[in-house]
Amino acid sequence: MDRSPDPLQLRLFGSLELHSVGGRDVAPAGRKVRALLAYLALSPDVPCSREKLMALLWSDRAEEQARASLRQALTELRHALGDPSPLRTEQDTVSLDSSAIMVDAIEFARLAKAGKLDEAASLYRAPLLDGHGVRDGAYEDWLRAERTRLHDLAIDVLHRLATSQPNDTAIGTSQRLLQLDPVREETHRLLMRLYASTGKRAQALRQYQLCRDSLQRELQAKPDVETERLYRQIQDETMPVSVTDPTASLPTQPHLSEGKPSIAVLPFENLSGDPEQRYFSDGITEDIITELSRFRNLLVIARQSSFTIKGEAVNVKEIGRKLGARYVVEGSVRRAGSHIRITAQLLESATGNHLWAERYDRNVDDISAVQDEIMQMIVASLPTHVDEAERTSVLQRKCENLSAYDHWLRGKHSLSDSPSKEDVLRARQHFEKAIELDPSYAAAYCGMADSYQAEYYSNWTTSREAAGELIFKLSRRAVELDPRDSRTHYWLAWGYLHVKGDLELAKIQLEEALALNPNDYNNYCSSGWLAACSGDLEYALACSNEALQRSPLVSDSCLETRIAVEYLAGKYTESIKAFGKMLRPNGPVHGWIAATYAQLGRAEEARAMAKEFLNYLKDLPWSPRGNDPIEWSRYWDAEFPTKDPTAREHLFDGLRKAGLPV
Repeated sequence: MDRSPDPLQLRLFGSLELHSVGGRDVAPAGRKVRALLAYLALSPDVPCSREKLMALLWSDRAEEQARASLRQALTELRHALGDPSPLRTEQDTVSLDSSAIMVDAIEFARLAKAGKLDEAASLYRAPLLDGHGVRDGAYEDWLRAERTRLHDLAIDVLHRLATSQPNDTAIGTSQRLLQLDPVREETHRLLMRLYASTGKRAQALRQYQLCRDSLQRELQAKPDVETERLYRQIQDETMPVSVTDPTASLPTQPHLSEGKPSIAVLPFENLSGDPEQRYFSDGITEDIITELSRFRNLLVIARQSSFTIKGEAVNVKEIGRKLGARYVVEGSVRRAGSHIRITAQLLESATGNHLWAERYDRNVDDISAVQDEIMQMIVASLPTHVDEAERTSVLQRKCENLSAYDHWLRGKHSLSDSPSKEDVLRARQHFEKAIELDPSYAAAYCGMADSYQAEYYSNWTTSREAAGELIFKLSRRAVELDPRDSRTHYWLAWGYLHVKGDLELAKIQLEEALALNPNDYNNYCSSGWLAACSGDLEYALACSNEALQRSPLVSDSCLETRIAVEYLAGKYTESIKAFGKMLRPNGPVHGWIAATYAQLGRAEEARAMAKEFLNYLKDLPWSPRGNDPIEWSRYWDAEFPTKDPTAREHLFDGLRKAGLPV
């Protein structure tokens, strides 16, 4: 990296230290001045408005007082930085010149991105600004988010480093990794494999016990299926010799303890008197479901199932039974011009008792704050521990532009319930407008990706390949804009799997998606399908079980995975049972079921399913024509992108027996 000679050295990991050229610590004494330096240093060369800095550090003071405090802090900071000062002050903005100051946290992120893992790991000494605070809510929120971001990056760096080192060295790196996150099962599994592969079988078994105890103590949870399986392999001395585990980068499956509260958020009723406002009340409901899903200690029923109750008279006990929800949230939205009234209440499904109820009368501009308040009250009313760090990281709205948010809601509404071509194009227009109004709005890029996925699977697309490439491009941009939103990683995983054919990179993205949102039904479905394509049928079934608990009423995409997994495992009757539970089976599923019936020797049913499958394909512009084996091979490569030739041939064997071309 090109830098001016001998820049100042700023350390933000641990306690803040600012070293001059001679190595002397010249950090300013005042806590607010240090906080100002840290904030500017983590966004070097980016001009920050004085108003934003005042709101960040002196939100409790009147404007003139805050402005005077900022001026004084800048004077002290300029003195500490010396001459020539890297501090750039304009009439309305302030920034820090990156060429004149080396910041350990910035260098750490640069080295990590460049793959220089050893160097990056050496810089991460302790959490960002450990023990530092200024008792201002806005600054503390920013600091928590940055601390979490860099902590997560450190975990990623150490994990990649450990998996690339010789076993003995990797053990030390993994132990350091475990200090950062004692309940990270992937690290416990890595240590178990490392110990076992170096002949330390007793230590490997002891590591499992430490993992089990940590999970019980911190999360009241049990080890997941992968950890249990590895433990049995080590006990039985059947663990593969290689430390590399093909499932190591698959997302960790949270254990559903009986004490974890299950909650369903029903569609908020639209009381605006205008049916066209349905999109707004539905959107608010979906937002609350999405944000609640980020809490690890809750089991949140997916939108797919909770929205099947729309329009029904609310019988809380019956809804709780149908959805498997211990608690139910219901409410209403009334919008009139710039004014909005939202009511919400939390009920216990077994008794129908009201645990909490509230009414909010606000301006529409305050909708994000109202949603946050509702979630805070719901979480506070449930018998579960949600720590403050998690609560804060979850309750962060992603869009400050109300018009952009409104277009995003309209776009999502247009894509719901089997959208037509006109619906998809209308949704795309809304997402494009949202991006125009707020170019940093990651959710709008995800919405655009969703619209192109609808085109990708449609019978009206002009180029399936072009639609897929756009999904990949949009999802990459979404992750850049908001790496803390699980949806961005979900879409990038889809792109890696279906567009690039890279299962390993898809696994990494889905792991991140599940870590950020451990309740998302779609994350589990995709993880299950990816596991099936990777040959891990046991884990694929475990993921489908998790998904079915979150969406017990509408779960077709999860059942598709179940059909394939049971077939590949040779459990053909179970595959047919899963098919029987689907509400609207799609075309490719009929191909799998045709193969299933054929393997059971039920020729008539196999022919009927094969006919359904071919009828589905005949109207698609991207379907294979005739019996050309190259076209059919390309089709199944897209539908079932496995790298396991045995699994592929197993499917092809059933398709041939059903009379289908392969």
